[in-house]
Amino acid sequence: MKKLTIATRTSQLALWQAYHIKDRVEKAYPEIEVVLNEIVSNGDKVLDKPLALIGGKGHFTKELEDEMLAGNAEMAVHSLKDVPTYMPDGLELVAVTQRQDQSDVFLSHRYKSLDELPQGAVVGTTSLRRRMQLLQKRPDLKVKDLRGNVNTRLRKLAEGQYDAIILAWIGLNRLDLLKDIPYTQKLSLDMMIPPMGQAALGIEIVSANDKVREIAESLNDKNTYICTQVEREFISKIGAGCSAPVACNAVIDGSNLVFRVMLGFPDGTNIMQEKVVVDVSDSKGIGEKIAQKMIDNGALELLKNAESIAFKDEMPQRL
Repeated sequence: MKKLTIATRTSQLALWQAYHIKDRVEKAYPEIEVVLNEIVSNGDKVLDKPLALIGGKGHFTKELEDEMLAGNAEMAVHSLKDVPTYMPDGLELVAVTQRQDQSDVFLSHRYKSLDELPQGAVVGTTSLRRRMQLLQKRPDLKVKDLRGNVNTRLRKLAEGQYDAIILAWIGLNRLDLLKDIPYTQKLSLDMMIPPMGQAALGIEIVSANDKVREIAESLNDKNTYICTQVEREFISKIGAGCSAPVACNAVIDGSNLVFRVMLGFPDGTNIMQEKVVVDVSDSKGIGEKIAQKMIDNGALELLKNAESIAFKDEMPQRL
């Protein structure tokens, strides 16, 4: 194999991630030329509606997968949190890179922390997961939708459209943007549970190519793969899409795996929450087990009801 083509989105963060993988592959396989196939995904084109209303996370991956299936790329680099738990025939998620800091971060030009926000403060986030957790803790806040790329979101904050916004810490750190924000507060995993796969990259390949599989597997981090498989297992079993607020996170602490999940209504009510600690050697299947426990306690009906009220103010825009 002389050339490897990697499909990537064209956002600033996606390109950072793709070039990061390109550099790693070129160092490990100097005989292979690595090129990028840059694609504007539908999720990057439609910036005036919440993600849930344009089809969910799959809209960040579909065009890349179409290019792979058409023979125009052998590999795709995704933010793992954007990768659905199902894969199209002929493609496979074979590796997950070492996860970095998974925290969400509070950003403001006016207030030092989440606790210092006054009653009725306006907080920007696109995420139903963040909306749920914010309003559970601070039902007095006004949560407004926030779309656009990272720089657009930060500009809206600087312009005073929001008192604060919540974003993933890892993307801001990779793009060296945190230094420009007067007040930042990294939120603990107990304060704000991340989504499935946050701060890890998923490497998707054309299944039939053994050399590409070898290259992809060289990028895999064993512990991150274990944790994210637990998370993806949970999401797959419970059937949670973008129209349902679900938080789901596994971390390895010594010989233990700590798994946190939360789901509920977007307004922070009707919360179901679990936190379990198991030996890493016993972690296989724990995601499905916890999902089944929550299903037995009524999670599916709760999620159905949550979906029916999610973004109800925006729904007429779909007509």
